[in-house]
Amino acid sequence: MNIKQTIIMTTAAAAGLLGATGIASADQVTVKSGDTLAAIAQAHNTTVENLASINDIKNIHMIYAGDVLETEGQATAVAAAPAQAAVQAPVQQAATPVAPAVQQAPAQVAAPKQAAAPAVAAAPAQQAAAPAASGSTYAQFIANGGTDAMWNTIVRPESGGNPNAVSLNGYRGLGQTKEGWGTGSVAQQTKGMVNYATSRYGSVSNAISFRQANGWW
Repeated sequence: MNIKQTIIMTTAAAAGLLGATGIASADQVTVKSGDTLAAIAQAHNTTVENLASINDIKNIHMIYAGDVLETEGQATAVAAAPAQAAVQAPVQQAATPVAPAVQQAPAQVAAPKQAAAPAVAAAPAQQAAAPAASGSTYAQFIANGGTDAMWNTIVRPESGGNPNAVSLNGYRGLGQTKEGWGTGSVAQQTKGMVNYATSRYGSVSNAISFRQANGWW
């Protein structure tokens, strides 16, 4: 699962991190489901380009629910590096002992990684998830009627395998849709995608062929 975890820390933000409060400052905003980078920029009297630069956002068309974005200042890539390392380091150390936990994939249905990123208390959840990576979401996708071809041809290009992905245009979930099946658990989204594929294209294989030929579905 490709999860963006960029943390830009000031002295005050670092103190908040140690206190595990997870509360954004006046110069920060927490991304909610349905938010777009353009809407956030307009609400804070800035530009999409400035927000992308400050927060080191590579793709302005893809932000994630739970991200905490800086709304003022300039990009501080140097400061972001140690912060990310501090959060992710325990995950790497714990990778070996928790390897058997791959079967605990259902615990990641809500995928709250980004939302918990500012808090040290969230580290244990990431440690348990590290060995599974995107495999847990894939396993649930396959178990609920999805296919490997559908995952690689539709899910990966549309959302990167992230069930909480939100595009700049407001499309959500694994299959990037504005319909109800764009939210909820991996199982709910998978069944919604399969139903959409068969009802609109006649079959999953037809939907895959259409996506390959047109670049959207």
